[in-house]
Amino acid sequence: MAFDQRVFAWRGHYANPHTGSGSLAGLRLGVKDLFHIAGLPTAAGNPDWLASHPVPEQTSPVVMQLLGAGAELIGKTQTDELAYSLNGLNIHYGAPLNPHCPERLPGGSSSGSAVAVVAGDIDIGLGSDTG
Repeated sequence: MAFDQRVFAWRGHYANPHTGSGSLAGLRLGVKDLFHIAGLPTAAGNPDWLASHPVPEQTSPVVMQLLGAGAELIGKTQTDELAYSLNGLNIHYGAPLNPHCPERLPGGSSSGSAVAVVAGDIDIGLGSDTG
């Protein structure tokens, strides 16, 4: 599976029993890699965190609401290391590149979600304000 690791921490097919029904049916969802999703690892932009924490058994309530409304999970989007930066740079994975302005920083720890929307990979990008 080829994908830009600077934008996506995980990308693939996630079984959603609600896909096809609800107000978000047909919309592609990307979730910042801080939100737990059952069966998918959460790395928080840090390989040591990824290696030292178990794969979640439960899904974040906000993600459950989006999936329940029919959104299709496309991937978990990259974040700054532990969502700690204001500019989108991750020392381990690099910075997502804005396809419309690649010479500029993408900005913020939710930049993976923002860039994935701008690139047309997803319709809905779930981020956070951890500042």
